[in-house]
Amino acid sequence: MLEASHRYFHQAADVLDLSPKVREVLLTPNRVIKVDIVEEADDGQLMHYTGFRVQHNSARGPCKGGLRYHPTMDEDHASALANLMTWKTAIVDVPFGGAKGGIDCDPSQMSRFELERVTRRFVDQCKEVIGPTIDIPAPDVNTNADVMAWIMDEYSRYAGFSPGVVTGKPLHLFGSEGRDEATGRGVMYALEEALRDCGKDLAGTTVALQGFGNVGSHAARMIAERGGKIVAVADHMGGVANEAGLDVPSLVDYAAEHRTVAGFSGGDAIEGASIITWPADVLIPAALEDAIDAKNAGEVQAKIIVEAANAPTTPEADAILKQKDVLIVPDILANAGGVTVSYFEWAQNIQQFRWELDRVNAELEKRMRRAYQSVREIAEAKNTDLRTAAFVLAIQRVGRAALSRRAVRETIDFG
Repeated sequence: MLEASHRYFHQAADVLDLSPKVREVLLTPNRVIKVDIVEEADDGQLMHYTGFRVQHNSARGPCKGGLRYHPTMDEDHASALANLMTWKTAIVDVPFGGAKGGIDCDPSQMSRFELERVTRRFVDQCKEVIGPTIDIPAPDVNTNADVMAWIMDEYSRYAGFSPGVVTGKPLHLFGSEGRDEATGRGVMYALEEALRDCGKDLAGTTVALQGFGNVGSHAARMIAERGGKIVAVADHMGGVANEAGLDVPSLVDYAAEHRTVAGFSGGDAIEGASIITWPADVLIPAALEDAIDAKNAGEVQAKIIVEAANAPTTPEADAILKQKDVLIVPDILANAGGVTVSYFEWAQNIQQFRWELDRVNAELEKRMRRAYQSVREIAEAKNTDLRTAAFVLAIQRVGRAALSRRAVRETIDFG
């Protein structure tokens, strides 16, 4: 995964004609943290996990990024995702750098009390290198508002009242209105912009969606509310399709109760893997990375892909899709709604002043549409695709910020 993110970076660096040394500086993390976590389970046995936090770049502000609790979590994943966060925050022009981390545990096999103890131990191990002006974690895979509340509480034991140490907190504990749906809402705005580029709009557009968690379900609901037709949805347990369009509100309720879309009676059952090649105008991968690879990219039928997940398309698949003239809205642009509203939450915490939901949504829409338009302008000017253009924009902003913070003898032109 790290190699894939670096390949996309180098494609943009080639456009900017950056030297090998500058590329090395921009790709190297500022700090890598690895901690040992030993806690007692409910039955008295020892739990033993490893926690990771990679702080990639702080040239534009405190590091920012999610915490993922998953058995496959490792330093390579954290480094790749932290790298992507640096570029993502730059694209939507929020004053953060990139970070990512997590613990290699499986929350599905842990009680709520075990999860809390492990989380607090992780904070205890990392407390000196996180904070409202240093590094601000947020929810990611298998973490949620409750986990963020525990982190805030544990950190505040050492640093005093510090709601700004994390974002994605419960609304009643200094979270922000609109944060839960922010990534999905941003995906919807990105799709509207992509459709406008193609001379279309959401009304009647058919959409196939992989993943129906927080991001996928909110994106589906809002797309359907604006006239889009969700014709197929799949997750890790199966899928469901309906050519006439799925009843999204009912599907949301069903998935909340059953933790899967499989078995929903409002359509025909399908194999989960078939969602990538489903006949639809738009494909939205909203699950884990590498969903679109060299094996299935050639069979993709959608003409627009909006990457709601992080790194859902391998570089090999990306090249195939380009040859097929598929318009790809890259992850570092498409799913940036979450970190944008995380910025709003952080700003509210710093100011101790709560924004109304209408203001949050209006500011999010403004930033997402402006970011898309900035990327499109670079794509047109450089005669390149949106992914490369997005990286070019991000590298320019990060590079210029880094140069302004210190005097260097070498002349570096970021375009």
